[in-house]
Amino acid sequence: MRILYLNPCGQMGGAETSLVTLMSSIRDARPDWELCLAVGEDGPLVGKARQMGVQTFVVPFPVAIATLGDAGRSRSAVLRAGLTSLGPAAAYARRLGKLIRNLNPAVIHSNGFKMHVLGSLVRPPKTGLIWHMHDYASMRPLMGTLLRPFQGRCDTVIANSRSVAADLAGLYPAVQVATIYNAIDVRRFAPQGETCDLDRASGLRPAAAGTVRIGLVATFARWKGHEVFLRALSLVPRELEIRGYVIGGPIYQTSGSQYSLAELERMAEQLGLRGRVGFTGFLDDPANAMRSLDILVHASTKPEPFGMAIIEGMACGKAVIASQAGGADELFADGINALGHAPGDFQQLARQIESLALNEQLRLRLGRAARAAAEEGFQGHRLAAELVPLYERLCDAANRGQQPNARAKTTIAAAVSPAAGAGEK
Repeated sequence: MRILYLNPCGQMGGAETSLVTLMSSIRDARPDWELCLAVGEDGPLVGKARQMGVQTFVVPFPVAIATLGDAGRSRSAVLRAGLTSLGPAAAYARRLGKLIRNLNPAVIHSNGFKMHVLGSLVRPPKTGLIWHMHDYASMRPLMGTLLRPFQGRCDTVIANSRSVAADLAGLYPAVQVATIYNAIDVRRFAPQGETCDLDRASGLRPAAAGTVRIGLVATFARWKGHEVFLRALSLVPRELEIRGYVIGGPIYQTSGSQYSLAELERMAEQLGLRGRVGFTGFLDDPANAMRSLDILVHASTKPEPFGMAIIEGMACGKAVIASQAGGADELFADGINALGHAPGDFQQLARQIESLALNEQLRLRLGRAARAAAEEGFQGHRLAAELVPLYERLCDAANRGQQPNARAKTTIAAAVSPAAGAGEK
């Protein structure tokens, strides 16, 4: 069995973190299967995949494809960008198709809208195709529309929450939708383990003893709630010893989709947060960063399809405050193993932060309950138990009992650009 995963981004966002856990789960459950990954850009995802023995290929996106997206543009601008990308997309599809023909996978598992479209274009007749949806297609006017003509070429859509599944069912009636929650390695994301110096990473003086550390762990996507987080911190009484940390950075190439560090720093300065909030950038191990916090905040302003940071913080035994909308609201029980707040309501978020900052026992109680919930519902090995039967069913349906293509390993390199650092492991 050879599975090919397609991912547009080489950086480590939530969808990429989920993909790494997914591939690791399949690798552990079926060590005899051959796992492959093709990405549209080089980045940390490539190294992580190769470390676990996944054959990984960088097939670089042309600029027109890399920067194509719905965020931060008017509908007319999105349509113009879509039209100008048709030529580069066709050329890219030919390159990707050559790689896929050489690999001859039993199943293609695409991760991200651009790869859903491209994978559908070049899918061989006897290869199964899965779209793994980590976002609301209804909120993506360009990408959601581009996918519509290809729904008949997709065998199964995986939704990462019931909320996303409901969104998809109305848009793509021709495909079967299955809900499979994301998962994490609860051995890595655990209360015990190394921590890191968030003050040093932020360039701040060491915080006073007893300071309550509050962090937002997210990419710089504009809907992740950085402004809400900063405004909430500015409302917490100054006599409380707290310090906030923005952990993460920009990862996307799509124009207008994310904040710059300079924008967020100006915002913090205008809110009077100098010395009370630091910006760490991306840290090597998010588990170490989360263990260094007392409170983890999730502040997405739009319905979150899932919310990896929520379950990671819960698994680390932290008191989590999460935005109650979309799939994120399915992950915790408000007041039992986390606290909720209305999306965009920075005043309510400030009250929740203050209540936890003042009550160490409440933080500890929520943290213990959060860890138990993560161990019960979000263990990484669960993914293989749900995905292996799906892969096998698609393989059987396509009547693909033959051995993997013996010539694939010697012909793959011609399909990707050596200049991009591509090649098999």
